Parts: sequence; structure tokens; C-alpha cells
Amino acid sequence: MKTDIEISQSTDMLPITQIAQKLGLSDSQFELYGNYKAKVNTNFNNNEISSDAKLILVTSINPTRAGEGKTTVTVGLGDALHRLNQSVAIALREPSLGPVMGLKGGATGGGYAQVVPMEDINLHFTGDFHAITETHDTLAALIDNHIQHGNQLNIDPRRIVWKRVLDVNDRELRQTIVGLGGTTSGEPRQDGFDITVASEIMAILCLATDLENLKNKISQIIVAYTYENQPVTVADLGVQGALAVLMKDAIKPNLVQTLEHTPAFIHGGPFANIAHGCNSLLALKAAMATAKYTITEAGFGSDLGGEKFMDILTPKLNKKPDAVVVVATIRALKLNGGDDPTNLATENLASLMAGAVNLKRHVNNMKQFGQPVVVAINRFDTDTLAEINWLKQYVNETLKTPVSVVNCFADGGAGAIDLAQQIIELSQQDYQSANIYVANDSIETKMNHIVQKIYGGNKVTLTASAKKQMKRIERLGYGQLPICMAKTQYSFSDNAKLLGAPTDFDINVKELQLKAGAGFIVAITGNILTMPGLPSHPAALDMDINNQGTITGLF
Repeated sequence: MKTDIEISQSTDMLPITQIAQKLGLSDSQFELYGNYKAKVNTNFNNNEISSDAKLILVTSINPTRAGEGKTTVTVGLGDALHRLNQSVAIALREPSLGPVMGLKGGATGGGYAQVVPMEDINLHFTGDFHAITETHDTLAALIDNHIQHGNQLNIDPRRIVWKRVLDVNDRELRQTIVGLGGTTSGEPRQDGFDITVASEIMAILCLATDLENLKNKISQIIVAYTYENQPVTVADLGVQGALAVLMKDAIKPNLVQTLEHTPAFIHGGPFANIAHGCNSLLALKAAMATAKYTITEAGFGSDLGGEKFMDILTPKLNKKPDAVVVVATIRALKLNGGDDPTNLATENLASLMAGAVNLKRHVNNMKQFGQPVVVAINRFDTDTLAEINWLKQYVNETLKTPVSVVNCFADGGAGAIDLAQQIIELSQQDYQSANIYVANDSIETKMNHIVQKIYGGNKVTLTASAKKQMKRIERLGYGQLPICMAKTQYSFSDNAKLLGAPTDFDINVKELQLKAGAGFIVAITGNILTMPGLPSHPAALDMDINNQGTITGLF
């Protein structure tokens, strides 16, 4: 079979104007970025969304390090609904250059279920990530410049909480010293870098409702504290207007297409293990205003992106999913059942049976929110008939949940027709939505609810510094904000090696970060890092380009 990039490069794309026409967009509602990409104007409001618009969330189990094809299933499901003559749009996050050049790869799907132009989307796309990076780092420069020229706000340089960012995995930049070189080069202090997807600017982009709302959220960002330990915001610096100027184009959702010409909105890209892991509100609203079915995904498993989609994003969207797809792979379940990670291609029913408890917890997680759930078994060539039949029976009989075997990677939309038919039926059902915590719960209570109801653990334990941060956040009046847990994606616990469905564990919170502009509190747990590193064999080693501009090795 061809590689992903070979499949992408051999596809005849439709002009993006034709894709926009499928959604009923007028010429004034989009701006061309070449022949196959467009920016869509951000003038869609809730009252423009039809009452029968259906929102479908795709989440997954705990993955292997290579991922389980959640984006592939999302794209394949959209293409399958398109084949069934349904009005459909897909809404995805933009890929980060960190994993593109690292280990996991891009975020455009795979095989014959991809969004295109794949190379553009996985690399610089329409420049959104660059705009976010420049906006974030411009703010960092303005903070230091304010201190250099008199420090009228009385900022304590030791209490600056605004790091710099870069959209590359670079472990060397986790801890840095800035301001060396004498009095004209600033005041020396400890600093560091996060990856761009962890930036509060990224979160704000994904949660803003329009440009004015984005500017207002930026103004509320807390960047530092004074010598008297009082917060300093962007509004105090008076630069929210300048920062919003840098985001004027990035705030507009991007429109592309799948290999089968299904419209796809791709916008924003926060990681789900260190951020809230969902694409933008504006992209979701654009999709729901122009199509009956919107298929979206949230990063990693139901314990991360799935929970954050429900608890952080949907209250702002004022819309819960009409159905949830939990993607499972036999190889990931065998890994969670104790199988050798180097031997997952070999049939092992014992490991599959042992690891199925991981799927059970993810399914039950999503059912807690009240929505209908279906399990999509993303089939790999190495899966045996015995493994597939056992898993289907387990889902049907033990989990009492609909199940569909999908093969979108090899067959595109045709490989998800059964799943699409089940989604059409499930999304018509009435349901009673529920929450796992309420805004007025204390910060610690909210974290404990997530640990107990989603992770299956006992409680959170906080370091001494995290307790102080919690008290400060509550003292400043932000205790009602939702919680964004930063946690390993490989386990329900904060220990990446504790697989399956562990119980009787605590989640160690080492730091609480207030994201006042984005409107949530990040709880840093375990050994999670907000600036990843590259693996021993980064994907960059396998990439090349010839004199004609043809790229190879990009998956």
C-alpha cells in the first residue's frame, strides 16, 4: 500500500470554492489561501445553528505511542456520512510541528481517510501557529521591556509566570536564563519555554467567540505578580489591542477537504495531555451552521480530551454531543492487558481479554455524561478474526454498547458505512445530559471528582506549592473555573506505566496554573512536561524534498 503522503499527492483535489459551495457559503464568507485552502469569516452565531444540527464527538481509549487512528476514524466517518448523502462537515485541530518532526506524526488522518493538502496542513498551513507563537512571545518581550523602562507596575521579576513558546519539541529550552549581557540587555532571571500548543493564547483562540471576545480574553491574562503579590494582567500593560492585531487572521477557521471531498474545518491545536485538547468554538459553530452532521474529535482518550470537551468546551458552546464514538484498537487493548509492546502484531487473546477493562472504563466515562455511545474498532491488518469477534461480543454483551468494525485506513469512507448508519440512528435519540462537577465546587473537589469518576482513582494529593497556588487562585476569585488536568495520555493514573484500568491510586498535583484569560485552571500532574523532547529517532531524519518540491518521508 502507498504511504500516506503518496496517497495524498496522487489525489485530485477540488477547488476550495467548490467545497465552500457545498456548505452554502457565499463568496463574502471565505477568503482564498491558494486553490485548496480558505479562511472562513467568523460571523456564525448560535442562532444560525439549526435545531436539528447533530454534533458527534470522537474520543478513544488509552493509546500506544503511535496513536490509535482517532483522526482517521473521524475523517472516515465524515466521508461515510457524505457517501450516504448526508450534509456533513468535519472539525479537527491543526497539527503541531513538535510531533510532526518527532514521533507521533501529524494530525491529518491516514491511508485513504485523510484531509488534504496533507503537506500544507502538517507544516505551516495558513500560519495560525506562527501567529500564536509571535503573539505569545511579543507579550513576553513587552513584559521585560516594561521592567527595563521603569517598571511602573512594580512587577517582581521573580514572579513573572509568562514563559516563551516555540512550536518545536526542544528539551534544552525547558529552563533558561534571560537578560544576560549587562544593563542594556534586561534584568537576568530564570525563564523557560513551553511548546506553542500549551500557550494560553492557543486556548483563547479556541474558546473565543469573535475578535472582540478574543481581545477581552487576552486582556484578562495574568502575566506576573507584583512585589506585593498582586496580579498583573495584559490589561494593566495596555497591550491587548496590539496582541489582538497579530491574531486578526488566525482567529478565522480554515476550510479544506478530505480525499473524498468532504468539507473539513481545521482550526486551533491545543494538546489534550497538557492543554484542553479541542479545536475551536468558531470552527464548530461554522460546521454546525453549514451542515447537519458535525464530526469532531478531542485529543487522546476520554480521560483527557473527552472529559475536557464535556467540562470545558461544551458549556461555552451551549451544545452537548448527540453521540460519542469511542475508538478502540486491538493492539492498544493488548498493550493495556500486559502484552509485550514489540509483539502487538501477534494474536494474543489473553492480553486482549485482560486489557478490555481499559475500554470498559472509557465507555463508562462517556456514558456518565448521558450521551449515546458507540465503540468503533479501528481495524489493523494484523488483527485476527478471533480477536475481532471476541471484542465485538465483549462490547455488545458485557458493555451493552453498540459496536462497529471500521477500516477507513484501507477503504476510506466505505470502511465506516456501518458506523455512519449507527451514528444516524443514535444521534436521533433523546438523552439526559449530566456533569461530573459543578462550577461552585471547590478546586480540590472538582479535581477529586475527575480523579474518582473519570480516572477510577482515590483523590488528588497536592504539593505544598500547589496548595499555596490553590489558595491564591481562590483568594483572587477564580475558584469557580473548570479544571484542565495535565496528565500522561498512556494511563488513567499519572504514571504512564500503570496500564489497563488501575484502582487505588492518587493523582499527584505538583502545580496549579491559573489561565484567567482562557477561563480554566491547569493542574500539572506527575511527570508531565509542557515542553516535550524529541525521540532518539525523530521523524525529521526520514524527511526530504527534491528540486521539484516533492516531499518524501512526511508519513
